[in-house]
This record gives sequence, structure tokens and C-alpha cells, in this order.
Amino acid sequence: MKALRPFALGVLLAAAFFLYTTHRSGPAASWITRELSGNANRELSGDVTRGPIQITEAQAAPPLDGEEQNNVDVYKRVVPSVVNITSTSVSYDFFFGPQSQQGAGSGFIIDKEGHILTNYHVVEGARKLEVILENKKHYTATVIGSDKSHDLAVIQIKAPNLQPATLGSSSGLQVGQKVLAIGNPFGIFNGTMTRGIVSSIRQVQEPDGTYIDEAIQTDAAINPGNSGGPLLNSRGEVVGINTMIASASGGNAGIGFAIPINAAKAVLDDLVQYGKVRRPTLGIRPLPMPMNRELAEQLELPSDTGVLVMQVVPGSAADRAGIHGGNQRVYYGNYEIIIGGDLIVEIDGQAVKDTHDLAHMMNNHRSGDSVSIVYYHGKKRQTAKVQLDEAKGGTRS
Repeated sequence: MKALRPFALGVLLAAAFFLYTTHRSGPAASWITRELSGNANRELSGDVTRGPIQITEAQAAPPLDGEEQNNVDVYKRVVPSVVNITSTSVSYDFFFGPQSQQGAGSGFIIDKEGHILTNYHVVEGARKLEVILENKKHYTATVIGSDKSHDLAVIQIKAPNLQPATLGSSSGLQVGQKVLAIGNPFGIFNGTMTRGIVSSIRQVQEPDGTYIDEAIQTDAAINPGNSGGPLLNSRGEVVGINTMIASASGGNAGIGFAIPINAAKAVLDDLVQYGKVRRPTLGIRPLPMPMNRELAEQLELPSDTGVLVMQVVPGSAADRAGIHGGNQRVYYGNYEIIIGGDLIVEIDGQAVKDTHDLAHMMNNHRSGDSVSIVYYHGKKRQTAKVQLDEAKGGTRS
């Protein structure tokens, strides 16, 4: 029993300490908690009487201003004409063999027969094309005609009650003029409209090396998937076909480009009737460098601008016009050129300063058109009228 006394005493002391601390700390802890909670509530509420939150709410939607109303009207009128185009193509992988790939773009209906204008690169290499209308209906499409040089293509669907877009003119566009773009960015945001202005009108080079004459530069947001969609003026008329953006990231950077609608209208009949553009040619091989004063002086030419003819295709339009090629091979820097040929300086009254001017004029004509050519044979200025031939293999000279 004596041995248990220290143990029992220890138990009693521990129990007494537990009871003492519990009864002392309980009310204090409770009071501290209540005090802190009360302070926090007072700080959060700011001593304001609690009740339903009061907000300021507009009585009615404000009226649209003139520009907003016009944007809404144009969108409602044009969006039924804009379509989403999905393409399916096949690529070949070294390890996995044929692989199906999908692409997306936009286009717009141009007549009741279901012809749709879009970009060539939207349908290039496609095994299957599907068009989704604004009413969400899906239709299989076929390629009617394409022109890689202009980045244009016409496809067709068979569908009832189609609403064609109105084609305007791009010839009168001015820098600063307001434009609107409608398309399907990234292939998922159907019927999206953006707005901007005409930033510039100039020649640009596409990624494949081809040139767009008088391309419309705009700051209206154009993203992947907008390609082939319409660029509109404030009246809702199509003035361009959105084709590409200049961006390091691949997204919109405020620099987009559209093909002028006049360039498309000039080749539409060819695309629908022949499936291609009957591109004209003079049948010449020109000097592969711009004419300049130094070269003109060395060759004793009467003008320091123009296109120097090195060779003429026998039986071609140029040959029939009496234009001659060169007869002497020389080196100019690292270039081997043929000199002694005629110098073309005008076509239909417009100055031909270089090969770009010549290509631009050929773009504005079709094979079979008659043109008036002014050229120098030696120092003698001559004029000839000739019918243009159809180019083979994409040449335009």
C-alpha cells in the first residue's frame, strides 16, 4: 500500500491541474472568440444595417447610334451568305502511313445556283469538302474551278433558298474607308464580324511567292479560318476576299490582306465555265531584271524604263506583232542576258516600266483580248495591235 501512495498522489495532482485549467480557460477562450468575431463583423459591415444589396440598373437598353445600327443591319443582311468550309485531305507519314487532316476556312455565296467564292488555299488538296450554312445545315461541296495565281476558287453546293452576297467594286476604295469582315475564325466561331479601316492598297507577296496586285490591307481582325470570307464596305457590298495575315504568332496583329473583288470578278466566268483562268501571254522571254539608266546607256536604248525582249516564241502574239528578240549573249554582273531585242514601253496607253507592270496588265486581260503595244525597235518607236494567246504552264509574259 505504501508503494501505491506516490502513484495515487500523482493521479490526484494531474486531475486537479486538468480541472483547474479547463474551468479557467473555457470562458476566456469563449469570450476572446466572441470579441474577435464581433470586431470582424463590425469592420466588414461598417456598422451599416444589413439588408438586400442595392444596385443601379438601367431602365431600358439605350438606342443604337448610327454606326452601330448600320453594323447590325449589315450583319443581319450578309451573314446568311457567309459559309463555313471544312476540308479533309490526306497526308503521308513515314511511320504511320496515310493520315487524315482537316482544315477550315470561309466563303460566301455568289448566286442562287450554289456557287461559293473562297480562297484556293482553303480547298487545295482536299479529298472532301463540306459547307455549313448560317442555318447550321451541312452540304457536300465540289470544286468547280481554281486559280492558284490569284488564290481564288469556286465551289458549289446543291441547296434551296440560298441568299447570294452583293458584289461591289474595289476600284474606288480609299485609305481610311471603313470596312467589315465576316467569317469563321479558327473554324469554330461561326459568323463572327469585325470592323476596321482600309490601311493601304498595294501589291503584296503571298507565302507561295505569288503576288496580289492592289491588295487591300486592313486592321479589321482577320484570323485563321477567316480566309475566303468577305470584306465589306459600309453598305454591305463585298469589296474583297480575306486571304492572309502578317503575324509572327499566327494570330491577328492588325495587318490583314484581302484580294480585291474586281480581280475575282474578272476571272469568275473562266473559273465556272472552264475550271481555270485562261491567262493571256504575249509569248516573250523578258529581261529578268528591272531596266535602269545605267543599263539603258550601256545598251544604247532610247528609254530607261520598259521591258527588254530577250526571246520571242515563234508564232506567238509578240511574233505576230513584229516584235523581235535579242541576237547577242552577254554578261551583266552575274546574269547572262540576250541583248539587241525590242523594248516594250506601253500597252493600251499605259506605261510598262518593268515586268511587274507587264504581269499586272496581263492579269487584267483574258486570252483572246486584243491589245495595242508600243515598242522600240532600235531607236524607232512602233505600234502594233495583237490578239493575246492563252498562257501555258502559268506564264504571263
